Amino acid sequence: MCEVAFSIPNEVLYDTKMSKNDAVAFAKRAVALCYYTQNKVSLGYCAQIADMSKDAFIRYLGANSVSIFQYDDEQEFLEEMNNA
Repeated sequence: MCEVAFSIPNEVLYDTKMSKNDAVAFAKRAVALCYYTQNKVSLGYCAQIADMSKDAFIRYLGANSVSIFQYDDEQEFLEEMNNA
């Protein structure tokens, strides 16, 4: 697995009242959310990046107004609804 490191000024942690661990968790979730919304990485891999279960990551997506259901057009959506 690849590891990525970057610096966050101490002032940012102070201003946001985050611990180092909070900031790491926040960064992991933010990266996973960005990858997912840009359709670059699967739900499962994004959950791994965020260090969350799939269920927890799906709830995290919902809390950030991101749907796990993605359709290219209205017809595809209607076909899926008819098959439900």
